[in-house]
Amino acid sequence: MGEIPQDVIDGFKELGFFGLIIPEEYGGFGVSSTAYVRVLEELGSIDGSIALMIGAHQSIGLKGLLLFGTEEQKQKYLPKLATGELIAAFCLTEPSAGSDAGGIKCRAIRDEKKGVYILNGTKMWITNGGIADFFTVFAKEEIDMPDGTKSDKITAFMVTRDMGVT
Repeated sequence: MGEIPQDVIDGFKELGFFGLIIPEEYGGFGVSSTAYVRVLEELGSIDGSIALMIGAHQSIGLKGLLLFGTEEQKQKYLPKLATGELIAAFCLTEPSAGSDAGGIKCRAIRDEKKGVYILNGTKMWITNGGIADFFTVFAKEEIDMPDGTKSDKITAFMVTRDMGVT
């Protein structure tokens, strides 16, 4: 299995490629979608794996944070994601479900005493998974319905490698 050399990744960090779509107030360039896609096209014409690394980082790895994160979360993570200090990955696919979100088995259980969620499950085919420190992870959590029954809903969680990702 091949990998992108670290000095190449570091060069893209220095040039700001990890912060293309991140707004300027968080340390990125805040480029338009058109400009972003053009950059990915050019990168892809040279090396598809580099375009995929940069694209997965921004298009799916950190996009949930950018669109739906709280201001506190954005302040905490986006500057580090813009510089490439943190590289993002997207964790949906599983051995028994592939990319069928409805079929995922990964569970999220809230520990009310600690105020955290415990995620248990197996993900696979995670672009940037080997180099990422910031993951958007999809898991099912049980919720109480208005009629008193219980149901599963799929939630996206921000997870950093230092939280115990293996």
